[in-house]
Amino acid sequence: METADDSRSRRWRENFIRTYLERNVPQFGPRIPAETLRRFWVMLAHTQGGTLNAAALARGLGVDGKTVSRYLDLMVDLLLVRRLTPWRRNVGKRQVKSPKVYVRDSGIVHALLGLATKEDVVGHPVVGMSWEGFVIETLLSFAPNRAEASCYRSSGGAEIDLILTVPGHAPWAIEVKRSLDPRPRKGFHSGCKDVGPEAKFVVYPGEDRFRIAEDIEAVTVLDPAKEVAGSSKRP
Repeated sequence: METADDSRSRRWRENFIRTYLERNVPQFGPRIPAETLRRFWVMLAHTQGGTLNAAALARGLGVDGKTVSRYLDLMVDLLLVRRLTPWRRNVGKRQVKSPKVYVRDSGIVHALLGLATKEDVVGHPVVGMSWEGFVIETLLSFAPNRAEASCYRSSGGAEIDLILTVPGHAPWAIEVKRSLDPRPRKGFHSGCKDVGPEAKFVVYPGEDRFRIAEDIEAVTVLDPAKEVAGSSKRP
């Protein structure tokens, strides 16, 4: 059931989306029909946190791949979308080269998908990736300016949701799970063997911090955020 607060929040987010599409976006490049760009934004919300499939997006919009790239570049430049690039180091594996794409504000994700209440969000397939996007944005908001963020996937199933590298430090491997059972997937262990991180975390929606294994900690979203904020100050 939608409460008065839900209704006010939903209206604010819908007004934000409309204002960006009709007023703000036209100031930053060639004229793009607001309805077309909204469809693109909604498509990105439906595939939140997924590997970019420019060909599928192009087919859905009835445009070519170069046009999709232009739309995506615009949304990234406006800080509305995050393009999380693959880990660039050569680890001797067949890596997936396509980036992962997130609508950066989880509230906007929900508005684009017409999810008005918490119950709507929890019952929708996007809920897990919405949480993942929220965690990534929170962590990166605490990171120093020169920190590098990437993801890692191999054709063999190795996968790390977020690799965060602060200058002067080895990378951190971070898995995001919307579950009170934060045991990492097999692919995370495989990915860590490939990447060789300094620290390994699983961010989950619980309240306690504890060790899952000798070298892996289950943490709340603020635990690594505070650590990464302080890491740039340590020698």
